[in-house]
Amino acid sequence: MTFTEARRPRVGLLFSYDWDTLAFDRLKGDFDFDEAGFDLFSFPSNARLIGFDLNRFADRQARRGRRERWAGVVSHHEQFGALAAALVAERLGLPGTPVTAILACQHKLHARRVLAEVCPEASIAFADLDAEYGGSIPDGLDFPAYVKPVKAAFSVLARRVDSREELVRHTRFGRRELWVIRRLVEPFERIARERLPQAGTAHRMMLEEPLQAAQYNLDGWVFNGQAHALGVVDAVMYPGTQAFMRWEHPSRLPAGVQQQALDVAQRFLSAVGFTQGMFNMEFFHDAASGRLSVIEFNPRLASQFSDLYRRVQGLDPHAMSLALALGQDPAALPRTAPVAGAAASLVYRSFSPGDAPPMPDPGQQAALAKRFPDALLFMYPKSGHALERDFKWLGNHRYGIVHLHGHNEAHLRQRAERASALLGWTAPYADRLGSPIADAEPAAMGTLISGA
Repeated sequence: MTFTEARRPRVGLLFSYDWDTLAFDRLKGDFDFDEAGFDLFSFPSNARLIGFDLNRFADRQARRGRRERWAGVVSHHEQFGALAAALVAERLGLPGTPVTAILACQHKLHARRVLAEVCPEASIAFADLDAEYGGSIPDGLDFPAYVKPVKAAFSVLARRVDSREELVRHTRFGRRELWVIRRLVEPFERIARERLPQAGTAHRMMLEEPLQAAQYNLDGWVFNGQAHALGVVDAVMYPGTQAFMRWEHPSRLPAGVQQQALDVAQRFLSAVGFTQGMFNMEFFHDAASGRLSVIEFNPRLASQFSDLYRRVQGLDPHAMSLALALGQDPAALPRTAPVAGAAASLVYRSFSPGDAPPMPDPGQQAALAKRFPDALLFMYPKSGHALERDFKWLGNHRYGIVHLHGHNEAHLRQRAERASALLGWTAPYADRLGSPIADAEPAAMGTLISGA
């Protein structure tokens, strides 16, 4: 992205971490960035949850934006950032996603109600769970059911339950857990009470019809009210679980079904007033019946997938999000030459405490960067209460993620197995889990981003 203005655009980046940090670092030659926010998953940064208020945060950033003459404000952070960016853009009169549209997407029960009205064929059965956190579970519920929080992120506390007893166990929280849950939800709740009161409280859970079908993500953007598709990323689960094993692009989903997904997204997003911004729609598709069922809408870029589009399509979704923040049509941005025919986000998990392998040491990390210079490595070591909470809320511990690409799907898998062996981890392919992996020299590939 190149600008002819004498002064580079200055953009506020809110709650920008991991993939966002890497992606925006690449764009620093064309932009000046001011960052704000805190990491929810590391201490002492996450101590700022105590007393955190989104309106006060947005007021501070708006004052900063006026002082520094921000041309735009961006965040792809689900829990706080997307809503904060919308609030700041509104205060500064900058292009952005309307606040009520962010709220309508992130309040999962309200979003279900809207979807049932405007896209009934893509909706599923759902119900409010009429109980406070840890409260008594009402009788007369139908099982099995899928239970999840009305406001959450990263699939926290979302799972299938097959009986009332299992639901009761799943919704019993200790004082430490309740403290975290309430402080993650309350900042959203305060804004929703004021701006979207018809949605009702977000301090609750909901039930949905459990489905068994392949899962996908439609990524795209809306400009001047018109939805456009970046593409679709396929989800592959660990066998017998609801836990993602890897994400793959390009998709195997037929083009007609991808267009059907975009049509559903357009109707829903129009209904909630989503006139501008990046979006991500999670959905099921049953190939046998042809049924497409929406899981949820995320009113921001799915940052984890941005790198996959860049490798395979030559599109830079982070650059596109900046164009939108400046009020520009991202379709006008140039593409770069793709470097791969297939790319994946490989997710490494442990399903019982104590089973996670050690984190790669500096020598292993250096070997990965040398032999696979396109690799991106993220490590998530946890212990103590944080590890216990992972198993309670998610049923597993995600200890690492690696991004890689290949000439095609087979070549990608070959490289994934070799890279995993270097790290001392088992490659996330179902038929190789728990099996030794032979090491070998990797095939030559173009460099995208150096390993971290």
